Amino acid sequence: MTKVDYTTLPAMSLAVVGAAHLNRDRSNRKFEILLCEPGEPVDLQPEPKNRHDERAVAVYSSRGVQIGYLTAERCGRIGQLIRQGREIRAVFQSKATFGAWVRVAFDGEEPQVDTEGQHEPVDERGQEQDFWPDPVWPD
Repeated sequence: MTKVDYTTLPAMSLAVVGAAHLNRDRSNRKFEILLCEPGEPVDLQPEPKNRHDERAVAVYSSRGVQIGYLTAERCGRIGQLIRQGREIRAVFQSKATFGAWVRVAFDGEEPQVDTEGQHEPVDERGQEQDFWPDPVWPD
């Protein structure tokens, strides 16, 4: 019987929102997203001093320019994993009307750009549309 390692997290695609805002240095996030290529590394940086959300995780292109933030639904857990020292690698996946998609892998795995199908739609505020929560299973 093969032992399953339940601590290994699967790779996932995450929405990057907030592209409509300018960066503090007045650089344009939308323009930077246009420069990004699928498979290009991106950097995820928690912002515990962010005045809007202390759990915020900023996303930076390989050129060091911020392209937005992970959605509020995802940044809490991803930020926690980063603070715990888990190795997280991320790559730019694709442009989107609301910003972008990045692909994230954990614990030394290399993220692979997901070319299968469409992703769930996200509006400009990063809210997943037609979202249905995971079922709650009885104990």
